[in-house]
Order: sequence, then structure tokens, then C-alpha cells
Amino acid sequence: MQIIGLAKKVTVYIGESDRWGRKPLYMAVLDLLKQEDCAGATVTRGLAGFGAHSRIHTASLVALSADLPLVIEWVDSPERVSRVMPRLREMVTEGLITVQDVEVVTYSHRRLQDLPADIPVQNVMRREVHTVQPDTPLADAVEMLLDKVYRTLPVVDGEGRPVGIVTDGDLLKRASLLAVSAQRQLTRDELTAELRRLRQSGQTVADVMTRNPVLITASASLAEAVGQLQKHGIKRLPVVDAEGRLVGIISRADILRALARPPVAELPRQNPPPGRHALVKDIMLTNVPTVHADAPLAQVVDLLVGSARRRVVVVDDQQRVVGIITDGDLLKRATETERPGIIQSLTRRKTVGGRAGLHLQQRTAAEVMTPNPICVQADTPLLTALQLLLSHHIKRLPVVDRQGVLVGLLGRAGILQVLARELED
Repeated sequence: MQIIGLAKKVTVYIGESDRWGRKPLYMAVLDLLKQEDCAGATVTRGLAGFGAHSRIHTASLVALSADLPLVIEWVDSPERVSRVMPRLREMVTEGLITVQDVEVVTYSHRRLQDLPADIPVQNVMRREVHTVQPDTPLADAVEMLLDKVYRTLPVVDGEGRPVGIVTDGDLLKRASLLAVSAQRQLTRDELTAELRRLRQSGQTVADVMTRNPVLITASASLAEAVGQLQKHGIKRLPVVDAEGRLVGIISRADILRALARPPVAELPRQNPPPGRHALVKDIMLTNVPTVHADAPLAQVVDLLVGSARRRVVVVDDQQRVVGIITDGDLLKRATETERPGIIQSLTRRKTVGGRAGLHLQQRTAAEVMTPNPICVQADTPLLTALQLLLSHHIKRLPVVDRQGVLVGLLGRAGILQVLARELED
């Protein structure tokens, strides 16, 4: 199979004697990349070199060194590099890591997995999981969620068995933490004040976690995982071993990513894999809440509260798409006066009232919307739409006709339903 596209090249410079636990570090890094289903990596042994300590290591017969320089090169998709990099940086405590953009002209690899129903969860799950315990101070958990790319923290007991799970949604609903969904928009002073308040409150993770989370075993089939996600209406499943200890986590995005994307951008296929001929129009939602750009924010909040999808599409007089608004957009772009009322409405599912409601009447949808969102047409292949969702890190796509008029909305959950039916068949 021939593939092309923009990718990232990661180069790691370490020493031959560096170790990770009981393994040579270079072998540990290769194991990590293999576990994360990366495209591949190569280790090169240098003839000579020196690093930060300015000691020259050489492979000459005169001065044979036991600590020759090693170079690990890894080329992969930008998304996978971003996901694996935190773990890689943790392992390479002494050394150098560089990342550069490269263009892959040609690359041959295995076919995309057809994801048969009996493929084990451990082949798709993520093994890099950060955890907390029930007695962990809530402020510590908040810092972990704010500083990292993940939004879920499994809660484990002293033996590593899951007893709960904490998401940014739990914090928003139960910890009265302002603007958790817009955490990266908080100023340093706001964040410091919020964390100080949480520490003074004495709250722990046990106060906000969702108890008795739904679990899946690493040996369970992918069909079982998809079924559990669909049955319980959740996005992630902690994965445990035969003794019930946490070994990973699998999300619907992980499953969809494994379905949709090879290591780097793939050339369009002439013949899609069997069983994946569905088009966007086959599963799109047609009942989409809409507003005009001059609609007051109070109307937008009311529509978001009444919509399970938490999306409002902004259209012009001809119903052409000009923007999209999510609950995250509202929280990120709301003023200090507006934000408490919006959070209260979203968490309690009621309309905004009082002074906050009056203030929202003075601002419009155009001030908070994301303009010119990525759209697809109804006859777009489902696999193409899924690749757009994953590559742009978005959850829903407006569906338009050839004139740009809104006809529906497509989300990850709908695609997962199609996948679930295929796996059942």
C-alpha cells in the first residue's frame, strides 16, 4: 500500500548504557512505540560522540567505550506523536529529543485493520494511564486534568484496582469549579485562586468521582467494548487484567482512530473495505438546533441546555452554515459576569435568569461562535468524514448540501453505532 502525507520525525539521542528499569532504555522506548501501535522506529549505534557532560565516547579499538551514543528515529502521524510524547519525555531523563516536520513520499505497511469482532481490547487500548486515589486532594487532580491532554483520571485503590473515575465533567458538576471546560483560558491568577480554594476546602477525589465505573478486561473483544460504550452512553472504559488491576483505557475515539487512520495520511482508496460503504446521509441527525449570528446569547444557552449534543449551528438567512457554538465555546469566551450563570444553566439544565440572563441578552451568537466550521456533504463516505473528525480533533461536523445549506449533523457517536452493528454482524 502506498501512502503519502505530512508527518513528524522524532529523533532521540541517548547513551548505550542508559536504562529504564531493568531494560536498556533504547529497548524500553521501542517497546513503548510498539505498544502504542506506532509506525516503526530504528535504533542506530554511533561510532563516536559527546553530549552534555562533554565526555567523548568512541568505538575505536584504541579506546573502546561501553557507552556509545545511540540515535532512535521514529516517523509517525502528528496526532500519535503528540499522544506518545509525554511518556517518551518521562523515560528520557538524560538525552536529547527533537521533532521536525517531514513529508512522507512513499511508505508501505500492513493494511488497515478491518477490526473483526473478536479482536482483543488490548490491541487498541492506550496503556499510558494517569491515575489518582480516593484520598488524593482534589486540587491535585484538577492540576493533572488542566496540565495534560487527557480529561479522565481513573481512581484506583492501593492494589491498582479501579474504584471510580474522575472527568472534567465531574469537576464541573460536583466541585463547583468555574470554567473547567475552558481551563486553558483561565489566567494564572484565576487558576491559582481556584486551586487555593479547593485546597482550603479539604475536598478529595472521593467527593466528586463517579463510583463503580464500567470496566472491560484486556482480553475482551472489541465488540464487547463497543457494546458497553453504547449501552451505558459513555465515552471511555478503564481496562483491567484478570486480577482486576488497571492496565489501560479505551475510548470510542481510540476505536474510531484504529478504524480510520493508518500511521500517516493515506491516499484515497479506490475500493473501500467491505462493510464500510455507508455515507454521511445514512446516519446524520436532521434535527439540528440553529440560530442566526445576531441571536442573543441567552437564546444560544437555552438551545444548548435543551440539546443532548451541546452544539448550536449558526446560519444565515438562506440557512447556509456560518459558524458553530459548543458549550466549550461559551465558557471560553464568556465574561466573568456571564460565566457563573452559563455554568449553572449547563449543569442544572435550566435557562439563564436574573442579572446574568439580562447581560446575555446584550451579546450575540456571532461573538462566541467558531466561524467557518469544517463541513461535509451528505454523500461523503463515512470513513472520509471520520478521518476529518479525528485529524481536526473535533466531535461533530455540520452536513451541508452543494449550496452550503445545513441539512444535518454528524458525530462520533453515530459512527460508533454503525461500527457496533458491523461488529455484531
